[in-house]
Amino acid sequence: MPMIETLTTLEKAALLSGKNVWESRDLPRHGVPSFFMADGPHGVRKQVGSGDHLGLNASEPATCFPTSATVACSWDVELADAVGHALGREARALDVDVLLGPGLNLKRSPLGGRNFEYFSEDPYLSGKLAAAYVRGIQAEGVAATPKHYAANSQELRRMSSDSVVDERTLRELYLTAFEIVVREAAPRALMSSYNRVNGTYAHENHHLLTEILRGEWGFDGVVVSDWGGSNDPVAAIAAGANLEMPAPGLDSVRQLVEAVRDGRLDEADLTARAAEVLRLALDGRRTPRPEIDRDAHHDLARRAAEESMVLLRNEDGILPLAPGTRVALIGDMADTPRYQGAGSSAVNPTRLSSPREALAGSGLQLTAFAQGYRRHSPVDHDLERDAVAAAADADVALLYLGLDEISESEGVDRRHIDLPDAQLSLLRAVAAANPNVVVVLSAGSVVDTGWVDQTHAVLHGYLSGQAGAEAAVRLLTGDATPSGKLAETYPLALTDTPTFGRFPAEGRTSVYREGLFVGYRHAEAAGRPVRYPFGHGLSYTTFSYSDLALTDDSAEFTVTNTGSVPGAEVAQLYVATPDSAVVRPEKELKGFAKISLAPGESQRVTIAFDRYTWRHFDPTTGAWMTEEGPRRVLIGASSTDLRLSGELHVSGVTLTPSVSPATLRTAMLRGLTDDEFNDLLGITVPRDVVTGDLRRNDPLGDLSRARSPLARFAHWVLITLRRRSEAKGEPDLNIQFLYNMPFRALGKMTGGMVSDEMVDGIVDLANGHHLRGLRTVIAGFFRNRRTARDLTRQLTEAR
Repeated sequence: MPMIETLTTLEKAALLSGKNVWESRDLPRHGVPSFFMADGPHGVRKQVGSGDHLGLNASEPATCFPTSATVACSWDVELADAVGHALGREARALDVDVLLGPGLNLKRSPLGGRNFEYFSEDPYLSGKLAAAYVRGIQAEGVAATPKHYAANSQELRRMSSDSVVDERTLRELYLTAFEIVVREAAPRALMSSYNRVNGTYAHENHHLLTEILRGEWGFDGVVVSDWGGSNDPVAAIAAGANLEMPAPGLDSVRQLVEAVRDGRLDEADLTARAAEVLRLALDGRRTPRPEIDRDAHHDLARRAAEESMVLLRNEDGILPLAPGTRVALIGDMADTPRYQGAGSSAVNPTRLSSPREALAGSGLQLTAFAQGYRRHSPVDHDLERDAVAAAADADVALLYLGLDEISESEGVDRRHIDLPDAQLSLLRAVAAANPNVVVVLSAGSVVDTGWVDQTHAVLHGYLSGQAGAEAAVRLLTGDATPSGKLAETYPLALTDTPTFGRFPAEGRTSVYREGLFVGYRHAEAAGRPVRYPFGHGLSYTTFSYSDLALTDDSAEFTVTNTGSVPGAEVAQLYVATPDSAVVRPEKELKGFAKISLAPGESQRVTIAFDRYTWRHFDPTTGAWMTEEGPRRVLIGASSTDLRLSGELHVSGVTLTPSVSPATLRTAMLRGLTDDEFNDLLGITVPRDVVTGDLRRNDPLGDLSRARSPLARFAHWVLITLRRRSEAKGEPDLNIQFLYNMPFRALGKMTGGMVSDEMVDGIVDLANGHHLRGLRTVIAGFFRNRRTARDLTRQLTEAR
């Protein structure tokens, strides 16, 4: 087995960038293999043929499990672990060594385009479920890669935006989920995010990578850049990052070797980072390829969907539907389901069930199917009339609604949270013909549900994977009892959300002016009523809570199924700190448990307190602290449905606030101004000034202000292609990626064809410096080719 000490500086540097789109670089003469990476938040996406990251090529069939946003609603750590095991087995069977997932960024706004890939608005719930995924994946011999670290909240300008966030908010909200995963699941890899964090790119952020991730949390794995997300390879290694992906060629290798030779990079840092990559490469492929039972994995996907779907409404107990109920099946999504998000996580499913197919054999009597609406199209009155006729001739109108594919996708943030107009028009028409409307909703993100009064029941399936249709029918008919609970808050309107009017940020900075108040934390502190609270979900049975007992170590209480059918309840533990000397939310989730109970059965539940229960981060000392004083422990079925409460006195330190909690709370709820960021938090918000010339870290979307007519024409082409894909209702990840991609990524995504020097020349060309730019590109091309040839020879020669 090769040791790091046997490698030359050049060979160590070579390990720190990708060989191609999906593979690390091997060192054959040392017996160091490459390892293969693949997308995999909710299913393995290993591309067939040459890899391209942007989805041009199809992928190998794999089980499409429900997305993370869906499984989060299960609140079931054991289920997440089982899904993780299945993902790991399928990755291993496809010779994938490193699975790029799960995603666990916090849902700062309902408009986040990638929210369907993430778990929750709450860091504790996100961290616990993501840790279970990681444990399951890695138990099968595959490295998991939690992502995107950190404060990666928007898709617009995602590769150049600067997330400006105060340290306490960063630690308590945006880093806590990652901390839980690292401490509890020991991931072997982790993916950095595209964006800057407080002025420094995440992949070269020493504070994030060395001081926190490696120093405080003890991470000893490989930090992989998001694809095209690296900026300065020397700064990245010095900061604690490892692997630059996908394929910058040997230009980054040259820069690292020169930096060591010139004394700008300590070789000890280079050696440490290369040793971590070497360990990951050598630890791979030890587990034999398993045989995959696709039927069993499909059944697991169905169970995951079944336990995650949320019954939002059930008036007059219309659900479950009795056998023989005459049902009109209505909606385009009833025939062609919306079951996963768009982008790099899109999975080629091993099979796919439609609601229309799943209804067969359910015991329900299907009277008619009506398409009702066309995706991505205005109201079709002929289709609507057919649907109304079908509804009028049935006992129940079973209506499948949801967001279409263009509404939520990697690469683009949402503009609103409304369902398409054609679907809302259809709902009104159908409800007028038959008041017994049951809606099955498909969406990976928050939607406005102001239309629910036109229904008798709403079952929210989120994006439920390849077996979601079967799961929904089992829940509709009572073969299973709903047990999902919302992992995010559903507001009355988008205007009620904390980032309204400033998300996504369109300039170079994205300022987190709401501070600690996101999701239910904001709704409660601001006194905003919500449509459905965090943790909400109905059942076909009922549960009572009793006999709370608090100790220094845990909360214990009894949950009883007081209904007539078996069911599962998610008991949630929140903590409030009355009269705190620091600004705090009204309460915060600090524990949960899912309990399955037969009718009349009771169970004593224990939720342990842990290192996250009482703490808050003190930015003055740079340390976590526990404040001395009383705590209220609240137990309930949602953040607003609280059944039990008790009080504990917690030992800790007495705090003397430097800033009035009331003052800071008011400012955060209103949105901190630049002056308040400086005066109250000691942070200078960068001026978002657009200079005349484009820079290497500006996205190609800024070509509209280029001086070169050719560059402006390129921008017109990008915009035209993007609008064309949106009009077709088919999100084009390639165009979205290019639009948000900075110039520098041309040197990271082209397999070594473009060097950093050539990038500078291309920027000069865009800025109208044609002769200088052309000279730089041409000279850089020949220098890059010559350097690559020389370095390749050195890497292949025996010493």
